[in-house]
Amino acid sequence: MTAESQLTQIKHSQQSKHDLKPNCLSFGEVLAQSFAVIAPTTIPASNIGLIVALSGNGTWLSFLIGLMGLVFVSININQFASRSASPGSMYSYIVKGLGPTAGVICGWSLVLAYLFTGMSTLCGFANFSSTLIGQIGIHPSSITLLALGAGVAWYAAYKDVQLSAVAMLWLEGASIVLISILCIIIWAHKGFALDMPQLTLQGATPGTVSMGLVLVMFGFSGFESATSLGDEAKRPLRTIPRAVMGSVILAGLFFISTTYIEVLGFSGTGVSIAKTEEPLTFLAQRLGLGFMGELVAFCALLSFFSCVLGCINPAARVFFTMARHGLFPSKLGSAHSSNKTPYIAVTMCSLITFVIPAVMSFFHIKLFDSMGYLGAISSFGFLVVYILISIAAPLYLYRIRKLRLWDLAFAVLGVLFMFIPVLGSVGIPGSTIFPVPEAPYNTFPYLFLVYLVVTCGWFFIQKRRSPGLVGSMRRGIDDIHDKFTTPVVISSSIEDEN
Repeated sequence: MTAESQLTQIKHSQQSKHDLKPNCLSFGEVLAQSFAVIAPTTIPASNIGLIVALSGNGTWLSFLIGLMGLVFVSININQFASRSASPGSMYSYIVKGLGPTAGVICGWSLVLAYLFTGMSTLCGFANFSSTLIGQIGIHPSSITLLALGAGVAWYAAYKDVQLSAVAMLWLEGASIVLISILCIIIWAHKGFALDMPQLTLQGATPGTVSMGLVLVMFGFSGFESATSLGDEAKRPLRTIPRAVMGSVILAGLFFISTTYIEVLGFSGTGVSIAKTEEPLTFLAQRLGLGFMGELVAFCALLSFFSCVLGCINPAARVFFTMARHGLFPSKLGSAHSSNKTPYIAVTMCSLITFVIPAVMSFFHIKLFDSMGYLGAISSFGFLVVYILISIAAPLYLYRIRKLRLWDLAFAVLGVLFMFIPVLGSVGIPGSTIFPVPEAPYNTFPYLFLVYLVVTCGWFFIQKRRSPGLVGSMRRGIDDIHDKFTTPVVISSSIEDEN
């Protein structure tokens, strides 16, 4: 038996432990998971105004810095992803690198990050649905549209992970192609001009660029979500690292180019892109291409839905794995007998994703504003995870005697780049370079800290009640990791027996 076939056998043996559908997702489908949570269509089609309002002419630079930083974070993630895989995603990696307490901080941060990203994009789905349906004289309530988006996403995630991945791949791919064509037309209309206010960062400061990075992190957020498909991906030690790195680079280039063109397109119109909810639709109409604007709006609607679905999948799998380690009720660690999906965790995540935006809508908070607020909060969860994984990677490599000087450099750079948006989100009182953000954004970092204190406090209570909890967590993660580090030895012994 070859090492490759032994690895496949190991994947099937994990089926008995995790009960998820094994070895079913191709590289394209795994990449689609990361792309779906990034939802690159939603930035140029809707959210770009929120970022321009913070970064101004430095928005493209915010995306460039974000791209550079997340490339380093991707390298750190792939130190783990190229050696082991599980549904626990980054939670499993950080337990391995930094221990159970850091792993729990990561797990709770991931849960918040994925769920709040899902909530934000669910608001985007409802907002765009309302606009499109309103054109034919139908005006359903925001709560009805939120329920529709969450309900359909729940069904797809509950039914079949492969169906979810294929749907996300086609939806996002078609949207990106259409937006790219429209942006080329917009730039051509401007004579492929160089926009000097942008290139010279007119009016931008380090503070505005770093504050914009908070929402830029939201734009990129979820690129690592392919790591949650460890049990379901084909050849996971190759496909998952490629999906993690590829999604960051492709999304980053897309964001930088579309941002530059849209800001240039709005120059001279007398309309502020920061106050426009559908900037590409507006620009298309000015060019007499209203039909393309409508298509972009429809594609953005599908992309928002794809992101909601893409967030429910990894959030449910983090809950699923943590429940298997005793951190959540055991029912959350159950898989559907025929669908092979973590159906109870999927149902709970879908319900949470719906309830909070519905409550905000009930209190008359606009969907567009809710989208920005929820997205900003989700960014803090991702930032904590990205910082932890960058610290965990060199420690893990040191323990297995694989640490090289450039690995340490990538880890340091990953942490430093992630601290730029952290500084921008908190600000320095009295500073004009890094001012404290305006309300309500100035309160979000502290609300997130309260969340971490409460959830980690619950973990310490669990440890006192169950002294064997930490040992169980370590054994569960070690068992997963060991299965990917011993296939060649096992196969050699089998061949000797044969």
